[in-house]
Amino acid sequence: MSKAWWHKPQRIIQTNLQVRDTDQIDPVRLAAQMKEMGATALVFNVGGIYAWYDTQLPYHHKNEFLPDYDLLGAVIEACHHEGLRFIARFDFSKAEDQVYLRKPQWFVCNREGKPHVSGAQRPGDWSLLMSTCINAPYRNDGLAIPVIDEVLTKYDIDGIFFNAPQYLVCYCNTCRLKYEAKYGRELPDDPALFEPDWASSCQKDNMDRIYGFLKKGHSHVPLILYYFYHREDMRKRAETSDMFCTEAQNVLSKGYREIPEFWVPAVNMMLGRTLPDRPAPFGIIHSSPGMDWRHTGLPIADYEFWMSQVPAHGGQIWHSLTGIPDTITDKRILTAVTEMNRQIASYEPYMEGLSPFSQVALLWKSEPPAEGWANGLLARQIPFDLMLEEETSVERLRPYLVLIIPEGFTLTERLVIHMRQYVEEGGHVIFEGEPPKDSPEWFDVLGIEAETMTGESLIASYIRLEDCENPLRRQLEQTTLLPHRGRVTYCTPKASSRVLATLVPPFSPLESVGSPPERASLPVSHTELPMCCVSTCKLGTVVYLPFSLSALINDFKLADHYQLLSNLIDMLLGDEKRIQASHYHGLQVALFRKPDQYMINLVNGTGSRPLSTNVPLHDIEIELTLEATDVLKEVRLLISGKPATYRLNGNKLTIVLDVLPVWESVLVLCQP
Repeated sequence: MSKAWWHKPQRIIQTNLQVRDTDQIDPVRLAAQMKEMGATALVFNVGGIYAWYDTQLPYHHKNEFLPDYDLLGAVIEACHHEGLRFIARFDFSKAEDQVYLRKPQWFVCNREGKPHVSGAQRPGDWSLLMSTCINAPYRNDGLAIPVIDEVLTKYDIDGIFFNAPQYLVCYCNTCRLKYEAKYGRELPDDPALFEPDWASSCQKDNMDRIYGFLKKGHSHVPLILYYFYHREDMRKRAETSDMFCTEAQNVLSKGYREIPEFWVPAVNMMLGRTLPDRPAPFGIIHSSPGMDWRHTGLPIADYEFWMSQVPAHGGQIWHSLTGIPDTITDKRILTAVTEMNRQIASYEPYMEGLSPFSQVALLWKSEPPAEGWANGLLARQIPFDLMLEEETSVERLRPYLVLIIPEGFTLTERLVIHMRQYVEEGGHVIFEGEPPKDSPEWFDVLGIEAETMTGESLIASYIRLEDCENPLRRQLEQTTLLPHRGRVTYCTPKASSRVLATLVPPFSPLESVGSPPERASLPVSHTELPMCCVSTCKLGTVVYLPFSLSALINDFKLADHYQLLSNLIDMLLGDEKRIQASHYHGLQVALFRKPDQYMINLVNGTGSRPLSTNVPLHDIEIELTLEATDVLKEVRLLISGKPATYRLNGNKLTIVLDVLPVWESVLVLCQP
């Protein structure tokens, strides 16, 4: 049986339509343009805030600029004629004020009962938009489900996408009654005191009803649902959707000091594929440098870097444009999207059946410590996967040689049991920060005595790399001290533990670090306070860092801290490390495989962002260790199409890229 269309690779273009441009939409021309730009599917406005068809439902506001023919039907027909799938975009998060006046109980209200108004100060003769309550009938049986039913009954829709499906803080009577019934107490006045699962459970209940209706009467239509970078329970999202999508907005309009971290699209894609047996997640990339500048385009170099991370890290591209090609004034966007789709199409046939092939797992929640590790791993070309706490088990961990537990991660009893078994069976763990005091058995695993104390935040302190035969000194042989700032958990290593780094305490308070230099000598140049403690636990190894390496990377981005991270990973992987690449800051490497085939994806983000031009990297060396049974057949460069330069020495395959402008996909084929 052939796969459903949505189980095959897709390149989506979303045209965020402006109602006053409705008369400029030529369905046949639009579909042809989408096909020419390399799309396999079009996301097009259908219902919710505006109905883009002749709706017969009360309270569903019809786009007053619609022509005197069935525009929606014509667009769907034209897409199908071009071989494109049509995905209906619905947005039930807001409604016009005329609906509010007739059904105020359907809308979000504050503690004083006033509605949440969007665009009250918008120029032009627009009506007001009011936010709808996720628990009220508008977003359920009162309007949303009847609209979906009306559309699917009338039109040949291939898929459904919900924009803005999330919960907004609301104090309407429906929410108050639901909260009290669920938790046995009144809805608090302060949203900070809401139960932690209140928002997600409201969204889950809402999507349960819609998804249940969809699967009952229209089971062939897949539902695409957002997941968000600030992690939610991915299992709950999976229960009410067929596919995941997310967006990593490159919001440059916030200003230079607020430029998004370079790794955000990559990590979004890793997060979207944390659940097995799901289609690859969609990565929505907006073409604008912020919604306030949505009628302009991102700098093309930065746009290409942002887009390329989606396919390179196992996702499917979803381009979000403001308008249709005929109304977009920055035509550079269209050229960039077309070229990216062309490149992706050249490697798609080879990605089918490939799985991430990472030796490192990062225990994940979207907080700064995990983000610091993600930053460091990507910057040092170390492929890794994200592991959600609720998905962690010994079976899921066994394929990985190294597990990183960032600072501040709550270790549940179940998680501690799994960690210990993983280590005892031969896994390696890096644990950062303060040990869990409610898990005393974990101190033995960390290789430290149970008495610990976390001190004050230190300034003008250092990490001393011990002079023993120390793997952490690689590429740091000419220095002994590394900069340190922050809190340290003071602890005593067990006699069997190996200490590779120690603390050098502050030589001065901050106000006198530079004056006078004659008094800058270290009062204590060496202590026995460990900063890196290595212990063994049966077949495995545990590295304990009683300080926050992730915070140093987040806050300072110094080369020595990145090198220290890289040395930690290399120490644990040893001779079993499967891939390594030239260390260029800004170069990302991802590795995928299936029997007889490897795929190495590289992304070049070198330079000061926002990138105004691509800075090509030259003479990149990648060393891939093949399985002993692999017999090399061929090496191809799928994006550039250039001949591959490589050499094989035993089972060590070295590939040399003469130049890497933006991204490349290296296919390594072995004999079946």
